[in-house]
Amino acid sequence: MTDTVTPMMAQYLDLKVQYQDAILFYRMGDFYEMFFDDAVQAAAALDIALTKRGKHDGADIPMCGVPVHSAESYLLTLIRKGFRVAVCEQMESPAEAKKRGHKSVVKRDVVRLVTPGTLTEDSLLDARRHNFLAAIARVRDDVALAWVDISTGVLRVMACPRVALAPELARLAPKEVLLADGDAADFRDLIEDAGASLTELGRAAFDSTVGEKRLCDLFHIGSLDAFGSFGRAEVAALAGITAYLEITQKGQLPLLRPPVLESRAALMQIDAATRRSLELTHAMAGGRAGSLLDAVDRTVTAAGARLLERRLSAPSRQLDVITARQDAVAALYVDPTLTEDIRDHLRGVHDLDRALSRLALDRGGPRDLAAIRNTIEHADRLYQVLNRGDLPKLLADAQAALTGHDTVHDLLDAALVADPPLLARDGGFIAAGYDSDLDSARHLRDEGRGVIASMQADFIQRTGINALKIKHNNVLGYFIEVTATHAERMLAPPLSDTFIHRQTTANQVRFTTVELNEIESRILNAGSEALEIEKRLYSDLSESVLAEQGPLGQLSRALAECDLAAGLAHLARQEGWVRPQIDDSRTFNITGGRHPVVEAALSRAGQPFVANGCDLTDTPIWLLTGPNMAGKSTFLRQNALIAVLAQMGAFVPAEDAHIGIVSQIFSRVGASDDLARGRSTFMVEMVETAAILNQADDRALVILDEIGRGTATYDGLSIAWATLEHLHDVNRCRALFATHYHEMSSLSAKLAGVDNATVSVKEWDGDVIFLHEVKKGTADRSYGVQVARLAGLPPAVIARAKVVLEALEKGEREGGSARKAMIDDLPLFAATPPPAPAPVKQSALTDRLRNVHPDDLTAREALALIYELKDLTQKDDA
Repeated sequence: MTDTVTPMMAQYLDLKVQYQDAILFYRMGDFYEMFFDDAVQAAAALDIALTKRGKHDGADIPMCGVPVHSAESYLLTLIRKGFRVAVCEQMESPAEAKKRGHKSVVKRDVVRLVTPGTLTEDSLLDARRHNFLAAIARVRDDVALAWVDISTGVLRVMACPRVALAPELARLAPKEVLLADGDAADFRDLIEDAGASLTELGRAAFDSTVGEKRLCDLFHIGSLDAFGSFGRAEVAALAGITAYLEITQKGQLPLLRPPVLESRAALMQIDAATRRSLELTHAMAGGRAGSLLDAVDRTVTAAGARLLERRLSAPSRQLDVITARQDAVAALYVDPTLTEDIRDHLRGVHDLDRALSRLALDRGGPRDLAAIRNTIEHADRLYQVLNRGDLPKLLADAQAALTGHDTVHDLLDAALVADPPLLARDGGFIAAGYDSDLDSARHLRDEGRGVIASMQADFIQRTGINALKIKHNNVLGYFIEVTATHAERMLAPPLSDTFIHRQTTANQVRFTTVELNEIESRILNAGSEALEIEKRLYSDLSESVLAEQGPLGQLSRALAECDLAAGLAHLARQEGWVRPQIDDSRTFNITGGRHPVVEAALSRAGQPFVANGCDLTDTPIWLLTGPNMAGKSTFLRQNALIAVLAQMGAFVPAEDAHIGIVSQIFSRVGASDDLARGRSTFMVEMVETAAILNQADDRALVILDEIGRGTATYDGLSIAWATLEHLHDVNRCRALFATHYHEMSSLSAKLAGVDNATVSVKEWDGDVIFLHEVKKGTADRSYGVQVARLAGLPPAVIARAKVVLEALEKGEREGGSARKAMIDDLPLFAATPPPAPAPVKQSALTDRLRNVHPDDLTAREALALIYELKDLTQKDDA
């Protein structure tokens, strides 16, 4: 038997049909309710109670809900767990619904589809990181990638052949990627590797012809040529993004900047494996802590932090761009007072981009307007700080954008109170004297409160009841309340002629009067009128601010540029970094280079970092040998990181640095497997090595560690040998090649571009001491057994390993069978017990020491004991 579906549930089911792949947040008063499967999934994901409401098809309807005022935290949890949420709001009040009939259901509609790539609220976002939504479009053989951050307005696109998609997705780290129906099979692995959510749209959304018109309408231009020369695939990718934003934002498009056409040729290329290996923005352990970004971030604004991450993720290959950025840092580096003044003023600015975006999407509030007002004030002060004639171009351009916003500032300064509330619906954010109608309504509202107080005093005098109170609630409005003991007097003449009984509770009796009802009407109307006026003024102010979005966007970018330059200058002075020389040569000469992350960690522990030089100018490949834990991987990575920092425009951790432009960085350092795809550690190693050998050009910097270690010794040696020869003869790149195959050191005599280097160690009493110093030459041995001992392997294993090592080395020297030498010496752990050790003669010295307790000895007693032991030694010898 099918139960009768209530009108409200029928409305819910109609809406749910339109959003079957999302959880529907259905607004009911102060709660978002969820029903059926949505409720079951949400209750489990959010760890909230699952209840029921009515029946459907003979079964209970599961239900759960979350409060509207705290819905953002629940939204964030659902989004992080892979859900999408359709937010359904009440489009009218219950009172308006009743006017259409007592059985009418409040009108509701979905106002927003919340997805990983379309978040805008501060509580849902990391203020210091972008939240990108990307789209991949394919038009015949051409592929393009577009991306947008709707919380800041950034919109960019580039032609991107399929082989380059993985590196670009790794650089952008989008939260969500859009594809046309049918393309998922070709790109799913790439998107999953990037850790993004995949969303498919109909192919019509990626139509380049329709999309071009949509983009022109969005930016109010006649042709996209105004922004650059876009190919059909690039237009299609941009079209897919704008179509999706129209769907998810229900026609309320965010504030987008004009699309920027990026060129891969202008940026240093870094693939996904290299980004992970170098830990540019995320540490391998997860999170930002321990990454290069974390070590170098000295920015004080959210926009500056996002700019730093973009620059660090995509260092430039354009010499003029790099030089301009270095000039800005250098100008502040030599003037620490100016640097700190800039940073002090920047600490007061707010995130303009995200405030503007929220206002455009009607998700903002009075505090966003106040943030814009306050930021303009700080920008004006910063303009005065920078008001000097010797600024480099980047800072001079930024300074020019800091001023000229007086109209917006004066409007907001006159309209807003100093500290407005978060939400416009709370009222109280428009300053007194700004609007005469608002002042009149507020006066009446506030005067009414005074009238209520005087009326209460009058009623007390007339009744003689000092405990009489005039109170208010949402059900009765204003009412007079007395205790039950005084109620009889109020109900009897002559007071009963004035006071009208309304309600009796357990301990109180409530009354009203005609006069009180009239005052209530006046007060309520005045309060609601004042609130409506404030809402209207808020809308007007938002429109006025958004009309200046262009100049305000330039202001935001100028503040970020100042923040980044000042932060990098502060870092360079604090850590003793230097300005690198960058040119178009093939030079790579680092003097006293250091690993910025490792050095910071050692500094916190009070330990020094051993600096090392690296010169690949004349011999572009170094073959590096030395034991594990000696610092080979650190040396490899630090030189790659120095190149990244140099080409992003920063100073570098070194005594001196001269670097010819690096086009690509490849890193194959560390071991990992890919069990999900059935790849062993060795297979992953070979796939990554193949990518390097197939892609590295003569301007690339390659760092390789232990190629071939995952297979048999001679197989591994042959692969490593051939790889080094290929890098030298075919790729002709600059490279650091670390290996334990000491046999490869002979290549330096055969290949003119190869030189040997080693990490120094010192052996002392059977232990190995790591000096972490890189010098020319080769290691005479690997010290693997000593390192194993330091790691804590059992002494029996260490002893046996030494025996096996000696047998192998002897076999190699004598040309005999090393394996036979090992087998003859087996087994290590015999099944029968070992022979008992010969009895050891106990000496008087041993007996005396057995009874000594060092912690109990005084200094004098310890000295006396030494003389006694000396005497016993002589007796034992006798």
